Amino acid sequence: MSPLLTYALIGYFAGSIPTGVIIGRMVGRDPRDKGSGNIGASNVARVLGKKWGGVTLLVDVAKGALPTLAALHWVSFDAALVTGFVATVGHCFPIWLKLRGGKGVATAFGAVVVVLPIIAVIAAIVWFTIVYLTKVPTFGSLTAAALFVGLPHLDPYPIELHIFTLALACLILIRHGRNLTVLRARKAREKAREKQRYR
Repeated sequence: MSPLLTYALIGYFAGSIPTGVIIGRMVGRDPRDKGSGNIGASNVARVLGKKWGGVTLLVDVAKGALPTLAALHWVSFDAALVTGFVATVGHCFPIWLKLRGGKGVATAFGAVVVVLPIIAVIAAIVWFTIVYLTKVPTFGSLTAAALFVGLPHLDPYPIELHIFTLALACLILIRHGRNLTVLRARKAREKAREKQRYR
């Protein structure tokens, strides 16, 4: 088996570890049963508390960072990109949960922080700022994904890296499709109530 394939598999299985579900079993409450039903850090914090949400966030970031760092050190930069992306896929589509995983933001961040640390820090600051101001993690996540794609164009990075960040952003956008539908429906209900109020 080639080193690239080996690390891709390591990335997938590392990413597929269902952190939120494991913590939920430790605490005695499954985050899939409440809130958004998602296993990611945002819903874990909502259902189990901020402490466990923070633990989930750190572990999910590590799931992307550690395999990517190992591939970068032991194989090559391109192998690190593949491993980081596959780790994010593993988080989103874990075989242990019938391919029903998280949104991929934390694990993608972990991969990006290895290959683009400054951009990752900027994206994290923007994410926290938007979530603090709007209380809507989806807005922060999609903005961070857009920064993953846009900011590397400010420097002459190789095309492989642009493909990597674009693939991550597309995956994150796809995984947030349901959230966007819910937000649009909520906005429509708010507008309908406004119209009712002024009739």
